[in-house]
Amino acid sequence: MKEKFSIGVKLYIFIIITVLAVAIGTAILAYVINADQIDRYYKQAAFDSAVNFASLVDGDYLKQLREAAESDEFQSLRETAEENDDESLIQDYLEKNGLWEGYLKTREDLVRYLRNMDAIKYLYIIACGDENADQDMYLLDDDENPIYETGYYEEREQELMGLDLTKPMEPTISTGDWGWLCSAYAPVYDSNGETVCQIGCDFGMDDVMAERHRSLLHIILTAIGLTAIVLIGSVLFINRIVIKPLNSLTAEMKRFKPQENVSYLKAGVVSLDIKSRDEINELYNGIRSMQINIIDYLNHLNVLQKDKKRAEEVIKTRDEKIGQISKEAYRDSLTGVGSKAAYVNKIEELNGEIKAGKNNFSIVMVDMNDLKCINDQYGHKMGDAYIVGCCHMICETFKHSPVYRIGGDEFVAILQGADYDGRYALVETLKKNYENALRNSQTEPWERYSAAVGMAELASDDWTVDLVFKRADKAMYADKKRIKEGVGSCR
Repeated sequence: MKEKFSIGVKLYIFIIITVLAVAIGTAILAYVINADQIDRYYKQAAFDSAVNFASLVDGDYLKQLREAAESDEFQSLRETAEENDDESLIQDYLEKNGLWEGYLKTREDLVRYLRNMDAIKYLYIIACGDENADQDMYLLDDDENPIYETGYYEEREQELMGLDLTKPMEPTISTGDWGWLCSAYAPVYDSNGETVCQIGCDFGMDDVMAERHRSLLHIILTAIGLTAIVLIGSVLFINRIVIKPLNSLTAEMKRFKPQENVSYLKAGVVSLDIKSRDEINELYNGIRSMQINIIDYLNHLNVLQKDKKRAEEVIKTRDEKIGQISKEAYRDSLTGVGSKAAYVNKIEELNGEIKAGKNNFSIVMVDMNDLKCINDQYGHKMGDAYIVGCCHMICETFKHSPVYRIGGDEFVAILQGADYDGRYALVETLKKNYENALRNSQTEPWERYSAAVGMAELASDDWTVDLVFKRADKAMYADKKRIKEGVGSCR
């Protein structure tokens, strides 16, 4: 009787501990994995949205707007506008300082982005101080907020205290007066690479958190219910244990070795021919079910890990392809210099610098001679070699300046820095090199490079790059006329 009682107690303890451990462990693991995946998804989505919008705004304009908003005059005017609920005071100030059109455009872009992204609850531009700051300034918000909130200082959120918001930071999930939010910040840089402000992006997570709490409650209730069922079933049949079937079952249990990607038979799941309707039969069924659940769980977990790895590989491949496409779009495939798209981007940058009065540069226009002649007489392959050779001479002359191919036989070099200082000598050197190459009758015809060169520099009354370009183009055509009068239109 003592031996039977002792075995029964051990079985009770074993059943209770095992079932509770599996049920609670599975429930906790499932909840944690699910919650972590959802949190990482929202954090990544919020950060990506902030970075995407940060790439769309004009950092130089926002720098001007921030400097204006931080002034004592603007802050005094903003307080008056807020007290009187009068937006026109701020509008008049911005128009007076030439900031209104940029403000409208930036705000329209923000509102359009916000409306098109349903998951975003708040999108705003905020000017943050350093890690010791206790206040941040709202620089620009959507059209549901009055204009006089531009320049409004607000106490920094508690979870952001002590953080340097001028650098990229990990998105956060927090709750407060605005409910549950997943917040991410992305810095906006000016043309000098300095941080001007941050794009704040908030995803609303009230529904997510409410659903998470309901899910946790369901998991707990299900775990309790399943645990209670298994324990009650075990208790009802444990008194009918006999030693011989128990020894057989014990021997079978020792064969159980749970592993990933194995069948029930290979893992050693118990398999006995038990016909008696007693506790051993129930214990056998319970242990077999438990072992099958463990194998199923391990296999399911392995599938989840493979799916996660596969998804990460797909995302990595996609990002690499996007990066390669972006890189190729800004590089001419034949010569390796900047493409027409890269040139357009550079022109936009220079126009912004001209407007800010911060630049000196020259444009050198180079138009190749005799390309059609080379193509017609020797084929397009030699014509391509002729283009590459002419481009190489440009790059060798202007080693410190960007060169762009803007047409089939047209190149542009934008001289800045040391090349700008020695621009006259460099242009004459390039012309001389082309003349020497053309006269060299010892080389192949497609290696006798020739091109017309024209240069123009930024003048004090130029307000756009196009004016400089037209003068350089005119000078190039004058040089082309000189060359034709000297050597003819085709070798």
